[in-house]
Amino acid sequence: MDAAEERRFREFVSARSPALMRLAYLLTGGDQHAAEDLLQTALARTVVRWRSVGTPEAYVRRAMYRQQVSWWRRRRETVIAQPPDRAVADGTHGVELQLVMRRALARLTARQRAVLILRYYEDLPEAEVADILGCSVGTVRSTAHRSLARLRELAPELREPYTIFGEATA
Repeated sequence: MDAAEERRFREFVSARSPALMRLAYLLTGGDQHAAEDLLQTALARTVVRWRSVGTPEAYVRRAMYRQQVSWWRRRRETVIAQPPDRAVADGTHGVELQLVMRRALARLTARQRAVLILRYYEDLPEAEVADILGCSVGTVRSTAHRSLARLRELAPELREPYTIFGEATA
């Protein structure tokens, strides 16, 4: 890698790391250290092929998805925790909903999280999600369906109308 390409890579990392870190954080279920490792691994894979990478951000994102899928295939883990308490209706309701969502996502399997994040956070079509995860479109559909049902089970407060200042709103 020559000096100009190295500078381009450093600029890319500097500019896009915050957004990529947020994605890694979601993919790892809110584990900051695992998210840092995931992003670092994806960037290490990217720098090796920097000359041939057409769209760097897409390449890094795909590397993160694949690395995370590879990780959960190797290690099946069951997280056992108590569901979060119901959110209190006050000025912090939006923050509480974010925390509830984060905890609920962390209790899903890595595959379920990956499908939901790719499908709904990244807004990718089912066919592209299937391609990234190396499975069929039907698997993506069924996994998304089961994952959303599990989210509703883990965090019933996400189904209810938002309550602002003691009044229910839709």
